[in-house]
Amino acid sequence: MDQQPGDTDNALIDEIRRRLLKGMGVAAGMMALSPVLSLSDAFAASGQSSGSSAQYVYVGTYTGPNTAPGGVAPSQARGIYVFRMDSEQGGLTQVQVMAAENPSFLALSPNRRYLYSVNELGPDAAGKPQGQVSAYRIDPSSGELAFINTRPTQGTWTCHCSVHPSGRYLFASNYGTGSFSVFPLGENGEIGEMSDLVESPPNGLGPDGVRQEGAHAHMMITGPGGHHVFGLDLGADRLLAFTLDMDSGRLSPGPVPYANVASGSGCRHMVFHPQKPFAYVLNELSSTVDVFDFYPERGSFIHVQALSTLPADSEFGRPVFNPDNPGEVPGGSNTTAELRIHPQGRFLYATNRGMNSIAMFEVNTQSGHLTNTGWVASGGEIPRGMNLDPAGRFLYVGNQNSDTINVFRIQADNGKLEGPVQTIGSPVPVDFVFNAVNG
Repeated sequence: MDQQPGDTDNALIDEIRRRLLKGMGVAAGMMALSPVLSLSDAFAASGQSSGSSAQYVYVGTYTGPNTAPGGVAPSQARGIYVFRMDSEQGGLTQVQVMAAENPSFLALSPNRRYLYSVNELGPDAAGKPQGQVSAYRIDPSSGELAFINTRPTQGTWTCHCSVHPSGRYLFASNYGTGSFSVFPLGENGEIGEMSDLVESPPNGLGPDGVRQEGAHAHMMITGPGGHHVFGLDLGADRLLAFTLDMDSGRLSPGPVPYANVASGSGCRHMVFHPQKPFAYVLNELSSTVDVFDFYPERGSFIHVQALSTLPADSEFGRPVFNPDNPGEVPGGSNTTAELRIHPQGRFLYATNRGMNSIAMFEVNTQSGHLTNTGWVASGGEIPRGMNLDPAGRFLYVGNQNSDTINVFRIQADNGKLEGPVQTIGSPVPVDFVFNAVNG
């Protein structure tokens, strides 16, 4: 029988509690667990149930007249695209376009009432950073967005954002300046003034002289238990570990301040297993996935496995990057973009840009190890963003350079992808967030 969201969440918390109490003692372990808001709690807080009939999909984009990294033409997108989802067939019906500039990554608040986005912008003519984060209120009946406010990140090319499980803080990653920004969030969803700005170590250099010439913050997320926060630096091949002060909103180095990935790999995104203490890291430059055992009491990682996202006999190799367009994927080469894990924790998916495919993996739920189960063509060019609907029935992939969203049905028994079962025209789709409302 399939696990429900509350069962999955409880299983994860039980395992984390065991490790926390073992490593930290009862009092400290329980304090570390206190910020966590479970999936079932989040639905209850928003007055919704996970079985709500009205499902909405929010799609982030790179907007015109800009050209997306690795793009071939100026974008025609105008902001965040809001779609109503057909939960039976996976189709999408557009209901709104919220005007915004380069909202290339999105994050939902735990109570599901607010949506946050980055505004991925570089420096102005004088060299001043223009990166921003923005907040939107979600209409509880229609799913449509209403703008709340915007804050500067004091960084450039802000490419990722996430919300702490408590709903009290927003994290943003500034790729260009190699820094992480922290913002308090108000009860009305408003983004407050920045509480901290942490730069990756100044020696955050990697061996690739084009893509790793300096620190490049690519993601910041909260670990299971809510006590530790992790930042991925593609430039330094490092997972940086921090402790968040819940009162001040400031970050300090964790007990084990970092973990490494292989030299030149370029760590980009990370996901945690929804039930077990395992972490998976997607490396953009080497087209690999690393598997780690995760120890929440210290916020530390032990490497246990590495796999390629490409077939063993693949004709696609590591790019020789263009200094004038470092996001370009030259012909015959490949970089990865997105990593997602199935809600049940049994399957993992990664996008390949160049091979233009989705790599599929089965997860050993006892060891966390991965087994590759094949590849499916993304049905377009440069599949950047990807996500699974909350029920784990469909996978949505955005083909950045083809202006299409392809929908694949997930086989329940083995996690393999069927389709595409739907193709939706949409300009430069690069990220997906799902929400249920009472409409």
